Amino acid sequence: MQSIPILVLMPLDPDRAARIAAGGFAPILAPTPQQRGAAIKASPALRAVLTNGATGFTAAEMDALPRLEIICAIGVGHENIDVAAAHARGIVVTHGPGTNATSVADHTLALLMAIARDIPAADAAAKSGRWMAARQPRATISGKRLGILGLGQIGLEIARRAQGGFGMAIAYHNRHPREGCAHAWLPSVMALAEWSDFLVIAAPGGAATRHLVDAGVLAALGPSGFLINIGRGSVVETPALVEALNRGVIAGAALDVVDGEPQVPPELAASPNLILTPHIAGRSPEAIAASAALVAENLRAHFAGLAVLTPVGQPSRAAT
Repeated sequence: MQSIPILVLMPLDPDRAARIAAGGFAPILAPTPQQRGAAIKASPALRAVLTNGATGFTAAEMDALPRLEIICAIGVGHENIDVAAAHARGIVVTHGPGTNATSVADHTLALLMAIARDIPAADAAAKSGRWMAARQPRATISGKRLGILGLGQIGLEIARRAQGGFGMAIAYHNRHPREGCAHAWLPSVMALAEWSDFLVIAAPGGAATRHLVDAGVLAALGPSGFLINIGRGSVVETPALVEALNRGVIAGAALDVVDGEPQVPPELAASPNLILTPHIAGRSPEAIAASAALVAENLRAHFAGLAVLTPVGQPSRAAT
């Protein structure tokens, strides 16, 4: 049986490419804008696209591929895929919820502990001979209040670790309370920030969440509060965060995502009491393998005429 070509719009490591190829698909790698445009123009008969939330896929690009049947997002995010346009054309859209939840939750707690205890600065000081000067009191974690903006599967994993491992009180804000959830639901981001010692952003990107965390929310978090973002950089208003860090409006921030990444604004990078990691929370070997396996399963199901496992939005139609 001949492999089905799939256009891949972001960097794909050899292991994930091999897993997708083993499912009967032939990746066409086009991770740069120039390669992307050229591949779409050269291959109008393509039936499948692999992307992610940050890279996305536009309605105009869909129009250039008249035989397109399925768009797979390799992670949970799909904010820059024009899902409405895809559904209007009968194109199936899938994503990868749960594949990296464990890895992201682990990384979140690592960031939380690192910023609270100021691990990077203490490490640098000890290694440079400033041992005694670095022995300052650091914030504790146990028993503190953890607010989670976006209590999905990742948020629940974070809450489980924080509550079970550190005895933290948990509250959250979603647009609506989660049915059957024992954690306290607060009706706004502002209320959550006012309540929290640590505010974790686990919300998806997109227009609905853009700049939800602004200057007012940061002021509500306060000078002893810490911000941790493992959701999407667009949820935070970057200039407001820079101002908050420089003026001591909040105690510190630890970010795995930045608006406009991979570019990091110099003024953000220079801010005090800030830890940055390059969007690696979900990049454990286990999560990478699981995300590729789910893409392959969704593709196999679709091209076998079956419902996909993890559709986005309206239920997917069977391939015809």
